[in-house]
Amino acid sequence: MNKKMHIDTHCVLEYDGKNFSQPHILPIYATSSFVMQSFEHGEAVFTGQKQGQVYGRYGNPTVDEVAAKIAALESHGMEKQAFGLMTSSGMSAISTLLQSLLQNGDAILTQEDLYGGTTELFKSVFPAMGIRTYFTDLKDISALEVLIKNNPDIKVLYFETPSNPTCSCLDIKVLADFAKQNGLLSIVDNTFCTPVIQQPLQLGVDFVIHSTTKYLNGHGNSIAGIIVGIDEARKPAIWKTLKLMGGTCNPFDAWLVHIGMKTLGLRMEKHSSNAMSLATYLENHTKVSKANYVGLKSHESFETASSQMRLPGGMLSFEVDGGYEAAKKCINSLSLAKYAPTLGDVNTLVLHPRTSSHLNVDPAVSEKNGITQGLIRVSVGIEATEDVLSDFENALNSI
Repeated sequence: MNKKMHIDTHCVLEYDGKNFSQPHILPIYATSSFVMQSFEHGEAVFTGQKQGQVYGRYGNPTVDEVAAKIAALESHGMEKQAFGLMTSSGMSAISTLLQSLLQNGDAILTQEDLYGGTTELFKSVFPAMGIRTYFTDLKDISALEVLIKNNPDIKVLYFETPSNPTCSCLDIKVLADFAKQNGLLSIVDNTFCTPVIQQPLQLGVDFVIHSTTKYLNGHGNSIAGIIVGIDEARKPAIWKTLKLMGGTCNPFDAWLVHIGMKTLGLRMEKHSSNAMSLATYLENHTKVSKANYVGLKSHESFETASSQMRLPGGMLSFEVDGGYEAAKKCINSLSLAKYAPTLGDVNTLVLHPRTSSHLNVDPAVSEKNGITQGLIRVSVGIEATEDVLSDFENALNSI
């Protein structure tokens, strides 16, 4: 302490922390900016000659460490290390990545059975930017080849597998190869699986996005997203869009993801085993007309899922007889499972897609893709299996 300085000045001063020991857990760097060692150092960092943080929106040690960890998980086992950029949400990851890759006159090729928020983004926001979207069946490669040939404006192939909420799976390697053969960039939403279950980069995909809000965090207390890519040459353009649009992640939410990921492997195993038990129960229930879970041999995507997923995951959906009224009664009769518009938490959660996540999707498109008024989505938690089964048994008996 410099005793020549006034005591009020000492109240304001920061100390350099050189005497601090290495922290056991990644700290939260709750600072909006970072001190430059000198004018020359500041110039070198701002111009990219040296690495370092300058301003929270341009990078933060907590955020950067978590991004690097997720990127390492997605590229685990690969010779090339992926890069990661954390965003303020999963939707921010999608919009930031696509805005950095596309320009006025370009188009996206995607599936019809997407998450409702993504569908609305593609239909309601991107057209104003001159970016068009083609929705089609991505399983029909022959039809895709014709579509690409007739529409040279298509630059990106975007898909999610399993899809939300019917859990339909797409062959990642087949679509990644198709994209490369036709000069397209491929993007996969890997939120449902996480890299513990599925690694699209290993199958040839260019980019992976996550809503880290979901399974990566796993505890329902953080909202963030991430863009993971394998081609470093494209990173500057994505980073430029992210920092200038202001959709960067904050250190506290990143830190919560970091803490949640410590149990990711354990959680995904329990989510999967609980979901398998519940799906088997639902498939054989007299009041359930259909159970959608990739772990069931009866599911149309069982073979595809088995070839690219290490575990069947914690997401399923089922259709109750009686449509809207039956679904409403079933959901209202649950006690352990909570109705919440999210997924991937340690708690079991349910959702009625037609009146929530897919509210603004064309009803005809929803019906065509199995998103009916009687469909209930379930994010199966890690509670004791018998308690989860008992809860749904009581709810279905109420119909």
